[in-house]
Amino acid sequence: MNIIFLLLVSVLAKFSEAQEMNLYTGNIPNSIPNQVKEHIEHFGNGHVSYANVTQPRLIPYIAPHPNATKAAVIICPGGGYARLAAGHEGAETAKAFNAIGVSAFVLIYRLPSDSISLQKELVAFQDVQQAIKIVREKADTWGVNPNLIGVLGYSAGGHLASTLATRFSEKVIDNQANTSLRPNFSMLIYPVITMDKTFTHIGSRNNLLGNNPSEAVTQKFSNELNVSSQTPITFMVHAADDKAVPILNSLRYYEALIKNNIPVAAHFYQNGGHGFGLHNAMAKEAWFDRLTNWLTTNKIIE
Repeated sequence: MNIIFLLLVSVLAKFSEAQEMNLYTGNIPNSIPNQVKEHIEHFGNGHVSYANVTQPRLIPYIAPHPNATKAAVIICPGGGYARLAAGHEGAETAKAFNAIGVSAFVLIYRLPSDSISLQKELVAFQDVQQAIKIVREKADTWGVNPNLIGVLGYSAGGHLASTLATRFSEKVIDNQANTSLRPNFSMLIYPVITMDKTFTHIGSRNNLLGNNPSEAVTQKFSNELNVSSQTPITFMVHAADDKAVPILNSLRYYEALIKNNIPVAAHFYQNGGHGFGLHNAMAKEAWFDRLTNWLTTNKIIE
């Protein structure tokens, strides 16, 4: 990533972040009374981890100089459905989008837990649906094009993003206005895709579905099986030496997109491991530069 880009990101960081907003104004769906306390831990280099989220919310980063197309992105940080890596997989990514004129919204979503919900496998899915509903309905307020709202997910957040991309028509929230919950494009960065125990990330699977989910539930949450002709265009990044989330997750999803004639671009690194965020130390090029080119090619940004 060049020096000018990094300087621009640092300048935008000072004034692009807006106040957090709760996803729900009334009762939070699929929740039960609990005494769970949210835990936020700050690390060096801007890394921050959220755990025990009970109040889901959005952190808006509105581009001060929006691209002419006024695109927007909802960002789902990873963390194995146990925590949210909302620094390098959230705020840092949002500021990079701001630097190319794209507004971004970091989603602090609920993590599956029987102690806070009736159906733990649905809480994150409900929250990402509610997030795109809010951004689309408030598009004018933020200067966003409601027809150019995408979703980006890292790791387990990639599973959540691909769940939205493949199951957006499933009704899991109150949507009386029938606002479209379909993202216009998706970006999946070293994503968990499947719940097939032979090549999933087992921690994400256990946290989301429990240790012994039925075959029907396993297939329902295996998003390589849920791709259709309505799945949005997709950009993917993964490293072949990823030991946490096998690259087969991305390869199977890529194959399903091709079979359904969905435009897809993928950048597969030889090395890089897992969890590198924007910066793969094993590569000279930045995948975000490739993503910017893809966004331009597909007329999402100018």
